[in-house]
Amino acid sequence: MELIIVRHGRPNRVENVEGTADPSLTDIGHAQADAVANYLCDLDIDLIVSSPMLRARQTAQPLVEKLGMDLMIVDDLVEIDKDSDTYLPMEEVKAKGGDEWQAIVDDPDSMHGDVDIDAFADRVFTAFEEIITNNSGKTVVAFCHAMVAMSFLQRTLGYEDRYGLRIDYASITRVQASRAGVRSVRSVNETMHLGDNVIITP
Repeated sequence: MELIIVRHGRPNRVENVEGTADPSLTDIGHAQADAVANYLCDLDIDLIVSSPMLRARQTAQPLVEKLGMDLMIVDDLVEIDKDSDTYLPMEEVKAKGGDEWQAIVDDPDSMHGDVDIDAFADRVFTAFEEIITNNSGKTVVAFCHAMVAMSFLQRTLGYEDRYGLRIDYASITRVQASRAGVRSVRSVNETMHLGDNVIITP
């Protein structure tokens, strides 16, 4: 089967909200979502799944509408920051610089607070493996998040640096999965479909 992993488009900045931050897409984010739909719509897609978070669902929507398909929500594809009251786009944090950015450079794990990152990675890997197992011979598009995609790739490829691969907004990553359990990463972070709406994230 082919698993096509799509990171959500560019979301709005949200700070210190009551409850948890679940930002919608910016205008650029919506344009990126449209570009994803136009890029993938000619494929023979059997299933479209998404994280429950708004930014992922909004990115999936143009493809869902273009193909006339339903969107299946997979709760375990939710991002590592699901309980945070703030969403700060990393490119903004980097541009601002200062102590906040330097702390992330020195210890990237620190931006996730007290979240158990290994448990998160286990959950994500299990979710993707269940999608693969349940869709043998099919093509599945999964709309999710940077840490979700990076964690799955790290586990699949077996490298140590959990931040070792860049996953930009609305980028596409392709994984081929055989019935024998072989996983082949065919591409990572495709962005050619985005044109002028590419945003290089730190």
